[in-house]
Amino acid sequence: MLTVYPYRSLGTADYGWLNTHYHFSFADYYNPQRMGFGNLRVINDDTIQPGTGFPTHPHRDMEIITYVTQGAVTHKDSQGNEGSTEAGNVQVMTAGTGISHSEYNLESIETKLFQIWIKPRAMNLKPSWKTHQFPNSQTNESLSLLVSGDGNAPLTIHQDAKIFAGNLGKNKSITHHLQSNAYLVVTKGQLLANTIEMNQGDGLEITDTKVLTLHASIESKLLLIEI
Repeated sequence: MLTVYPYRSLGTADYGWLNTHYHFSFADYYNPQRMGFGNLRVINDDTIQPGTGFPTHPHRDMEIITYVTQGAVTHKDSQGNEGSTEAGNVQVMTAGTGISHSEYNLESIETKLFQIWIKPRAMNLKPSWKTHQFPNSQTNESLSLLVSGDGNAPLTIHQDAKIFAGNLGKNKSITHHLQSNAYLVVTKGQLLANTIEMNQGDGLEITDTKVLTLHASIESKLLLIEI
């Protein structure tokens, strides 16, 4: 079963420095029908203005993944970790027993990113942070595994989940065999997901489906979270 959630139907907030669209209930946006998807709790489509960002704040017992699509985000946390994650790259933070961090756009352009929260398989884990740079060619005309819970991806989380990214040229197609339910986001362009038309920013819940065929009508990019 495929259920599409158009970009225009998502929750929204505009704080001036941050414009965001919520795929699930978050902060002041509450929709009892959109509280998550399995262990996937949050997907926020964020645009952060230059020289601004999230000041230091705490988290615990959550796997927090950030996929940057434009600009860069600079991270600093209470465990002594600090670094920048640029467009096309990913950072993963295990909040575990508790961690405080800040996330800032120190660039001269807007930073665009997807913030993803996944519930961990266990509570009170040791906090950690890691970032990884992915070559552009790695996601060309195929889906590349960025994050997983089984140690087979460059970045690891503490949950049985996989996060893929892909680039498709105009009129190109990808066939992906699903191992579980999944959530698809079109980060750029227009796609046909099996029989469902999707535009930039749209989300798609995928259940009881074994094969997903993605066809791009124009140059497109996507995130796929198997959960």
